[in-house]
Amino acid sequence: MSELPSMHATTIVTVRKGDKVVIAGDGQVSLGQTVIKGNARKVRRIGKNSDVITGFAGATADAFTLLDRLEKKLEQYPGQLMRACVELAKDWRTDKYLRNLEAMMLVADKDISLCVTGNGDVLEPEQGIMAIGSGGNFALSAARALQDTDKSAEEIAKKALEIAAEICVYTNGNTVMETIDVK
Repeated sequence: MSELPSMHATTIVTVRKGDKVVIAGDGQVSLGQTVIKGNARKVRRIGKNSDVITGFAGATADAFTLLDRLEKKLEQYPGQLMRACVELAKDWRTDKYLRNLEAMMLVADKDISLCVTGNGDVLEPEQGIMAIGSGGNFALSAARALQDTDKSAEEIAKKALEIAAEICVYTNGNTVMETIDVK
């Protein structure tokens, strides 16, 4: 019996620098050796006032389930992104249905950036930069190398994704970016 090809997708990066926080992601979704879609939108605004930005990596349906759950947690804990993410991570870890979801998320508001995983992790990035997905380590390295330059958060995220797309076959150059002013 042969297994179905595994789905690979995405590079998502967050950069917090100066008066901006940005989350950016590529648009490629691959199934095995085939590019299924090149312009997927994996970065979006959520929350009552669209004051939270998020990017996801992993299975799309699973990610949308988690985004929906996070929005509900944000309604329950308005203005408390950390608390909403911790409560989501608790549910994700203990709920029988959620436990099987295969995705990761980067989330940010004007005050904090976080990575939320199915292992129950809610991590704040070092130096304001974090990346996930198949090209995440490439984008993370590039963004860290650029953080001490005069480039803006948006420019760093864009360049980091360009570099990841040159190296990772599961990442393309179709970038979607959302930005929040932090001051």
